Amino acid sequence: MTALSAERIALFIDGSNLYAAARALGFDIDYKNLLDVFNERGRVVRALYYTALIEDQEYSPIRPLVDWLDYNGYTLVTKPAKEFTDHAGRRKIKGNMDIELAVDLMEMAPHLDHVYLFSGDGDFRRLVESVQRKAVRVTVVSSIATSPPMIADDLRRQADAFIELADLMPRIARVHRDQQTAANEPDTPPALRESA
Repeated sequence: MTALSAERIALFIDGSNLYAAARALGFDIDYKNLLDVFNERGRVVRALYYTALIEDQEYSPIRPLVDWLDYNGYTLVTKPAKEFTDHAGRRKIKGNMDIELAVDLMEMAPHLDHVYLFSGDGDFRRLVESVQRKAVRVTVVSSIATSPPMIADDLRRQADAFIELADLMPRIARVHRDQQTAANEPDTPPALRESA
């Protein structure tokens, strides 16, 4: 086993930030593949996914993802989102998970060699600096390929390394059913495929 593969690593995923970055790049994430990619880099001690949930909604589009993650190797950290009306009378939802992520990261840092932070939020720069002082390497995963970039420049500079989300796309993009069907069909001209 190489030193790199023996590293104790943890993934800290700011759910809404990662979702926005992937959407801006035009793909959905396959979270099973994401975990597989990072298991190749070391021993994943924890993969934590942070998101706020709207509790009183009959159906939440994020609920199936949250349930799947909870049963497939991720630790879910959630809290109820707060609904409010802004000064213009528009209904808004607030669900910032930065404090929860920061507290968990500081508590776990002494037990880790390498942290992967999936967020471009510049508010995390000071957190990254504090964790680095505990001799933990920090890699930030976000995107500068989007317009505007999804990562704050000062966070990117503070991190030990930066992984462009677009570079991970070939390995972690979710293949939709219609794409998978088309990929499994023999090379038939599209016009014949549709009429068949």
